[in-house]
Amino acid sequence: MKLNQLGYNENGEKIVFRKSKKRLGRGTGSGTGKTAGKGTKGQNSRSGGGVRPGFEGGQTPLFRRLPKRGFTNFTTKKFIIIDLDNLNNFEENSVVTPEFLFENKVITNAELTKVQKRKLGIKILGSGELSKKLTVKATKFSASAVEKINAVGGNVEVI
Repeated sequence: MKLNQLGYNENGEKIVFRKSKKRLGRGTGSGTGKTAGKGTKGQNSRSGGGVRPGFEGGQTPLFRRLPKRGFTNFTTKKFIIIDLDNLNNFEENSVVTPEFLFENKVITNAELTKVQKRKLGIKILGSGELSKKLTVKATKFSASAVEKINAVGGNVEVI
């Protein structure tokens, strides 16, 4: 509602002005009767008329003129990358799982659901240093990450 849509009636009560909907095809006296504002004859005057999206009047459409290159491998698994530095924020002896990472806002809810549906994995990389003993559960680990987690006294579990 906008200020120009407000008004008052005879009793001084506030009212809202609304433009009434155009009623099409309701007789010749209505102003939009007979052809209902669609003109006479032609594709657009018929029921269900009109062209599909992307139709260019018979000219070869854009999606067919552009070259097709490459393909998308639908079996490729993508990973959420987490560095060891990020795991230092958690308490000693905690178990780091995808759900735990979501609770601590390291990953989003959308990413968590994709991890649970096995469309995304979590990979722990060994960049940085780990100073706390943790049990880390993830899809993949780099060799340096496993080495550093075990060196501190933590455990590594592949989900």
